[in-house]
Amino acid sequence: MSGQNCLVANDWICWDYVTSRSRELTDATVEHVWITGVSVLIGLLVAVPLALLARRGRHWAAPVLTFTTLLYTVPSLAMFSLLLPVFGLSAALVVTGLVLYSLTILVRNALAGLEAVPEEVREAARGMGYGPGRLLWQVELPLALPALLAGVRIATVSTVALTTVGSIVGKGGLGNLIAPAVSSSFKAQVLTASVLCVLLALAADLLLLGLQRLLTPWTRAGVRDGVRDGARARPSVPAKGA
Repeated sequence: MSGQNCLVANDWICWDYVTSRSRELTDATVEHVWITGVSVLIGLLVAVPLALLARRGRHWAAPVLTFTTLLYTVPSLAMFSLLLPVFGLSAALVVTGLVLYSLTILVRNALAGLEAVPEEVREAARGMGYGPGRLLWQVELPLALPALLAGVRIATVSTVALTTVGSIVGKGGLGNLIAPAVSSSFKAQVLTASVLCVLLALAADLLLLGLQRLLTPWTRAGVRDGVRDGARARPSVPAKGA
């Protein structure tokens, strides 16, 4: 009875809403995850070549970074309106817009990671007979992974939030529940869908953090070595009164 009352009373927290709309919530969450994952993956595949182009010099870096930054300033409604004639009212419209928004973060982090590779490491690899392709895949990209994956984490969390905007074309995942609920003041639906968005962002960030630690074990070793070296180098303090 109390569960029925929370729907009638339009409470913010209503477990009866969660149980009665579980299928709807599950479908919206799955769509949200799918759109976010595809957008970030495609954004990463586009960002790395752009970062490689920007690394060629200032005459390439300035246009690439300026263009990707300007993309992020375009309001979502305007972005979707520009893409609408090409993709129509489809998930591709939302994914393309999210890919363009993610480039601002991904390109800059990929470029920062590539530029952080020590030049002596590149020279040593060339001296061992590494060609440009092998140098990129086996030396530069692995060393750029920490910065690149950090960018992926930020872009993913940002995209989880931005995906809700896709509700304007009916492809917004959990945003499809939030938008009509806000209009109708359906508190339980607004809160539940919003909380699920937050949980998705946290889960994605923790998952990517674990992946980053798995793929870049040398960064943890470097931190531990630095802590040990610092402890050994720390001067001893004589006891009070000695």
